[in-house]
Amino acid sequence: MITLYGTTVSIDEMTVVLDWMGIIVFATTGALVASRKEMDVVGFALLATVTGVGGGTLRDLLLGLTPVFWVANPTYLIVCLCVACFLFFTAHIPASRLRLLLWLDGIGLAIFAVTGAERALAADVAPVVAVAMGTITATFGGIIRDILGGRNTHHTQSRGLRYSSSLSGRHVRWIHSLRSCTRNCHRERVCCRSRNT
Repeated sequence: MITLYGTTVSIDEMTVVLDWMGIIVFATTGALVASRKEMDVVGFALLATVTGVGGGTLRDLLLGLTPVFWVANPTYLIVCLCVACFLFFTAHIPASRLRLLLWLDGIGLAIFAVTGAERALAADVAPVVAVAMGTITATFGGIIRDILGGRNTHHTQSRGLRYSSSLSGRHVRWIHSLRSCTRNCHRERVCCRSRNT
């Protein structure tokens, strides 16, 4: 449990919120690439969806988590499609879509590095595997987006891959220590209860 602004939030709840934020942000970047390429609504839907769920899909498949998250909960697809439709009609409004795309891409990398690593830790993998899964979750949706959108793959050209690896590594260490502390506290409570009875 973590206390933020006087509200106690569990790690799982925080991961779910970050995951939804990441889906929306990355679906937006996919739709913005479709806008830059002047695609039709189907192109918007395709790029928004593969960007939003692509990295997490690969993560789930590599971890053996089936069905993958968006098959188990199709709301993820519906949100990606809603983002695509909204931006199909409004993407011409931002003056500089490239600048917005780069900012949102960075935000999405950070969010998905954290949630990807957390999902991997929840699957009881080694911390080094969790770092790899955080990096895969953060980068592969954008790589698929760039390939389908006919762009140079932004993640491999920039510092994004290094930053997402670093962020997921720090997060894995923090979550691992927090979970260890929670387990130890639980064990101590159980031991104290058994001593008192």
